[in-house]
Amino acid sequence: MAHPNFALIDALRDTATRLKQGAPYAWGNHGSCNCGNLLQVVTQLKQEEILAYAHTGIGEWTELAEDYCPTTNAPVNLLLFKLQQLGLTPTDIHNLEYLEDRKVLDNLEGGFRWLKRNVREDVIAYFEAYANLLENQLIDSIEIPQGLLVNDLVVSE
Repeated sequence: MAHPNFALIDALRDTATRLKQGAPYAWGNHGSCNCGNLLQVVTQLKQEEILAYAHTGIGEWTELAEDYCPTTNAPVNLLLFKLQQLGLTPTDIHNLEYLEDRKVLDNLEGGFRWLKRNVREDVIAYFEAYANLLENQLIDSIEIPQGLLVNDLVVSE
């Protein structure tokens, strides 16, 4: 599971919002699929630019992520580096493309259900559930020093 952080949470939510607002979506296109739409948010690149960079490698995002080499500086590796900078692992990238992470699916509004990787509404639901899950993990990781707690309330100084 990705490392929870504000940048990733915001990027997932921004991507879901763009898709809700009608951003181009085509699962079979590197520039406008699940990861392609996330990369558009993270890099500010256009769909066509992401597609051109992705085609410098071989395969879908899952295979590209597994073959990633941070020292080559090939355009596709720069895209994958951006995803990894967000805290995503190759497994996370695979799960984003195929909507398969069970923890995210368990966190869907309305409870667990299988989603289809090439259905816009399912991608939106997955990205929103993923952002919510990471946000909850981030909140749970915050430790409040005991001296700041009074009657279970946080006191600001």
